[in-house]
Amino acid sequence: MTTALIVAVTVNLDRARPDPAAHAHAVAALAVLVRVPTVPRRPDRDDYERGAFGVAWTDAVSVRGGHNGCDTRNDILRRDLSDVTVGPVRSCPSAILSGEFRSPYTGDTVVFRRDRGATAAQIDHIVPLALSWDMGAWSWPAERRADFANDPANLVAVDGESNQAKSDAEPAVWMPPLTAFHCRYAVQFVEVVAGYGLSIEMASRKVLADVLESC
Repeated sequence: MTTALIVAVTVNLDRARPDPAAHAHAVAALAVLVRVPTVPRRPDRDDYERGAFGVAWTDAVSVRGGHNGCDTRNDILRRDLSDVTVGPVRSCPSAILSGEFRSPYTGDTVVFRRDRGATAAQIDHIVPLALSWDMGAWSWPAERRADFANDPANLVAVDGESNQAKSDAEPAVWMPPLTAFHCRYAVQFVEVVAGYGLSIEMASRKVLADVLESC
């Protein structure tokens, strides 16, 4: 139901320092990638709707963090932000009210405050929902789609500008501007598509393989 391996999304953003752990994850991901079903190109479906993946950030899921009393967005903010303050809101008794983090997509520091500028910090699906729909999620039961949309293995806090720029693009079309995050992004992408039995199109498979081979 969920990904076979949940890999932390934190990453060393200093490219001058080697990261043996990242290399090991990349080697493992390459072995997984060869088993992912591949199609020539992304299907041109036009029937995707966000509602097919359930209520946004619902806590009523079976993946990690589900049924813990807080919505998924607050779960990810709590995981990825530092120097946080918390307080009660309708969807979470210990919601993140403020904090900061370095966006893994750009390396820039993002300051989050719930009372203003909250959209500066957004939660991105590494494998976008619309892309997953095209690559096989259209055939899933509703419960599986809700789990996918709220699985921490497929979520990361990022800066809003990068998230909007990415939209629902596949790796052949969009990769994070910060190349230091490419290895981790590729590992996460491969683990998610493999764990959920999704397909990948040929061009993105090549991009991901090239990245992983360079890690």
